[in-house]
Amino acid sequence: MVEARTLVSKWARTSLGLSCFAFAASLFAQTGVNPLSVLKTDDQIAAYQLLIQKKPEDLHYQNRLAAAYIQKVRETTDFSYLERASKIVDNVVAADRHDYEALRIRSEIELERHNFAGVAEDSRELTRIAPDDPWNWGTLGDALIELGQYDAAAEAYQKMVTLRPDMSSYNRAAWFRFLAGDMPGAIEVMQRAISAGSPSPENTAWCLVELGHLYMKSGRGADAEKAYAEAVKVFPGYHSGYAGLGKAQAVQGKTAEAIANYERAQAATPMPDYAAALYDLYTASGNPRKAQEERDLIDVYDHLNLSNGEKANRNVAMIYSDHDWRPNRALELAKAELAIRKDIYTFDALAWALYRNKEYDEAKSAIAEALKLGTPEPMFYYHAQQIALAAGDREQAAEYAARVKTLNPEFRP
Repeated sequence: MVEARTLVSKWARTSLGLSCFAFAASLFAQTGVNPLSVLKTDDQIAAYQLLIQKKPEDLHYQNRLAAAYIQKVRETTDFSYLERASKIVDNVVAADRHDYEALRIRSEIELERHNFAGVAEDSRELTRIAPDDPWNWGTLGDALIELGQYDAAAEAYQKMVTLRPDMSSYNRAAWFRFLAGDMPGAIEVMQRAISAGSPSPENTAWCLVELGHLYMKSGRGADAEKAYAEAVKVFPGYHSGYAGLGKAQAVQGKTAEAIANYERAQAATPMPDYAAALYDLYTASGNPRKAQEERDLIDVYDHLNLSNGEKANRNVAMIYSDHDWRPNRALELAKAELAIRKDIYTFDALAWALYRNKEYDEAKSAIAEALKLGTPEPMFYYHAQQIALAAGDREQAAEYAARVKTLNPEFRP
């Protein structure tokens, strides 16, 4: 595989390579295998751009370029690539409104834009057009999860796994098992997803990070650290892997190492979650100046989102609620999020924001929604404990506290 990737990468940079790619694409079209999948994403982009120059009328190459741009979004969190993909797909659909490949890619673009209701509708239509294509069942399940329609999502994911048991279907099945309360099953299926492998190193690294998250939630910080370290090894520079390492090391009391890895994550891909973690770590290590810089940065993220027309952001809402900063803004963000997604994590964010605003009855109702699946998420039960204490229900609070300890003895608020 390495030799093939090296050889094809060299072809991508030559005029000879153009005819070689065209020949390979024609040859492998008969088998359904993408010959360019062995390339790094940047090389795939370059290759498809060359092919489009040679055959601009071939819509397939345009679709593959759009798909490569979407993969680039996954790797960099640079959403300008998503806009490039969207423009390409719009042009393809304008040329042929029945182009199945473009319609399929459009669902993935709209998932990134959090147009969950639209994706659910479009994916259902695509499953009628091509019921044996597992990808449409995957995007359908993804959208239904975000809309809080868990039974229907389970059916969609099961059809995906049945049609094609691979990394894409296994990682979705693992996530659903976790949501449904089966932590051991979730870990086992996520390990199966990793073993299935992928031509894209980022996809494998993503699954390793998700496995690390499952270990973290179940109080296995050392195992989580190994999974995150493997993610960075598989896909060097991966910001999620570095952030995971920081999280696992912080729980184990390795504060200096945790700071270093969160700094690597933040340098690679600035995110409010990383700034919040660094604020906590700098505060704990006695560096108030650096902590304040990260605190200010979180507000900058929020202002930028506002200026870009983004009304909902449950991550920022959680950060504000966790630290009891700007409680009114946290509640505003959480309510806006609930308008577009109805999953249990959004209800948890809403409950926590309501708690910070001392709206305890409403918080109790929201956290009940978050807990309804029995998901082994320690954070949910910690929030439920605090809400119960605020409402004066000490017996219920004690039950929730015991549940947190059972799920994750290492849990730190």
